Amino acid sequence: MSTLFDTFIAPPCPAPIETLYQDDHLVLINKPSGLLSLSGKNPHNLDSVHHRLVQIFPGCTLVHRLDFGTSGLMVIARNKAINAALCQQFSQRSVTKTYTALLCGHLEEDEGVIDAAIAKDPASFPLMTICAIHGKPARSRYQVIERIYRESENGTLLPLTRVHLTPETGRTHQLRIHCLRLGHPILGCDLYGGRLLPGTEQTPRLMLHASELQFIHPVSKTWIHARHASPF
Repeated sequence: MSTLFDTFIAPPCPAPIETLYQDDHLVLINKPSGLLSLSGKNPHNLDSVHHRLVQIFPGCTLVHRLDFGTSGLMVIARNKAINAALCQQFSQRSVTKTYTALLCGHLEEDEGVIDAAIAKDPASFPLMTICAIHGKPARSRYQVIERIYRESENGTLLPLTRVHLTPETGRTHQLRIHCLRLGHPILGCDLYGGRLLPGTEQTPRLMLHASELQFIHPVSKTWIHARHASPF
């Protein structure tokens, strides 16, 4: 079997991590777009959420990740026991995550469900693909917030749809590939068609933001409902 290598080198990310809440057990942050969640094997990809935070909160670990281009809410565990308790909530799907996104074009339906299994695509690494035979079950819900037109740098009027996306499973690239499945890729998505339409080529970032996160605090047992408004 041939070994697949990801040759991606992350450009420097000057944007800071915004700490929204912290206690002795966990930290809630707003991750900037353009920052890796975890440092890569390539030494050029050292800078990451974990690399930065472990210097402030020694022993902290990631409970979940956001894609490089995605911004928004992440919960960080400050010790192994908290990590295990939060990971259990994620694996049991009792954590609710809501994302805000701008999709290319205008969706016809106001809401809906994408139910399409996702698998690795060995021929196009690191891309994923829809595959009913080899894929793992994946399900996402979407709700339209507004349909707008936005002028691009070259004067083109882009039809865009602002949506809330709620993944019911947590597959790699799930929201990005499910939106492509809808025929409306996320604006700025270089892997799944979000820079192909005229006027989208220079989109500065992936227009995907983790805007809500709901879970039970592992120690206090209180219900945490974190919100962070989309920057786009």
